[in-house]
Amino acid sequence: MNLLDYLPGVPDFPKPGILFRDISPLLADPSAFQEAISRLNALAKQFDYTHILGIEARGFIFGSALAYSAHKGLALARKPNKLPLASCRESYGLEYGSDALELQESTLAKDARVLIVDDVLATGGTVIAAKQLLEKAGFKVAGAIALLEIAGLNGGENLTAQGIANKAVLTA
Repeated sequence: MNLLDYLPGVPDFPKPGILFRDISPLLADPSAFQEAISRLNALAKQFDYTHILGIEARGFIFGSALAYSAHKGLALARKPNKLPLASCRESYGLEYGSDALELQESTLAKDARVLIVDDVLATGGTVIAAKQLLEKAGFKVAGAIALLEIAGLNGGENLTAQGIANKAVLTA
């Protein structure tokens, strides 16, 4: 199954010059979604991890399905001001602006080894922020995986340069 057939590009969204990859068709097709999770699970097995960190919002979808499939715990990296208990925050730049992630510190055991999961890896800024967030909270980062890496934006190379082992199911 060619999963790229289920990830159409939407030009100039959310702003001119950005090619947005729409995951909606993949999620709507049970066979494609199951295949995506199966492939992510195969990549995840290459890492020694106890928990998964899903990045808001689309990383929640893949992270939760993978956590269920792999029998691992799930933590959530949220957008600012959505967590009720003490949390750490990390700001970062995007290809089209800036944002921040927060992690509720009490979610994970202090010996957690966390695999970061997201849908699309572009420049790597979000995953690097997630790594810094996890480390700030005292957790170890096992690596990062994504469904799709956008070719030409050097996301995988940027993660490697930051000491983050990483893999993607697809490159486009």
